[in-house]
Amino acid sequence: MDVDNELNDLDGKLLQQFSSMGTTDRDVLIAEFQKLLGNQLNPSSCAFFLDMNNWNLQAAIGSYYDFEQPSVTLPAMAFVKDITIGEGEAIPPNTPFVKTWRIKNGGNESWPPGCSLRFCGGDNMSRTDRVMVDRLSPNEESNVSIEMVSPGKSGVYQGQWRMNTSTGTLFGEVIQVVINVEDGGLLAVTQQMSRVGEDFVEMTTPLDPSNPFATPEKSPVDGVNTVSPIISQTELSSSPPVSNDAARWLIFAVSFSF
Repeated sequence: MDVDNELNDLDGKLLQQFSSMGTTDRDVLIAEFQKLLGNQLNPSSCAFFLDMNNWNLQAAIGSYYDFEQPSVTLPAMAFVKDITIGEGEAIPPNTPFVKTWRIKNGGNESWPPGCSLRFCGGDNMSRTDRVMVDRLSPNEESNVSIEMVSPGKSGVYQGQWRMNTSTGTLFGEVIQVVINVEDGGLLAVTQQMSRVGEDFVEMTTPLDPSNPFATPEKSPVDGVNTVSPIISQTELSSSPPVSNDAARWLIFAVSFSF
């Protein structure tokens, strides 16, 4: 597609329509954008280009043709799924939470270094406008998480995030953030309980597989040393030989004392 020729062909028509348009109604701008492109884009895609250019129709048209140049090979990103813990639950006002998505490099080339997921429209509920993303090989998947804080008033909020190269070029599918803020929401509680469960699993000391009668090691508390076994290996090795029956009774006594 010859971008310059296409733009030149549209100049007369665009200038005439731009000069006669004084509306700031977004629905009207979306419909006009879609009409000028011959209905090649759906309304949400039109809104994306318009929002990226502060709802300036002429600038949005230019951005669309710049983005669609065939001579420029952009990375590919496919949204796989939302894996946020507690997804779909409401969240109380002014409450921290974490959104996590799984994304995939759906192209044939590895992503260039320095790619990030960047806020591009709607309500930004994060303290940052971008987060760095691992460099992915073709068909490789990765999770990306963003820490957010719910707004102070009840209601439904949404924001859009998109992948961005180190030079500022957007690529891939738009990732939507939609949350319902209301008193008594359980999203934050669900995420906190999940973290507590993960911490408990990490802190649990496994039993010694070489000794089925061993107990988990107890950590020192307030200067008290760990509990020593009742009978040490040295003591057992220095003791006189015992019969098999006596040995079985001894093991039973030791395990029962624990």
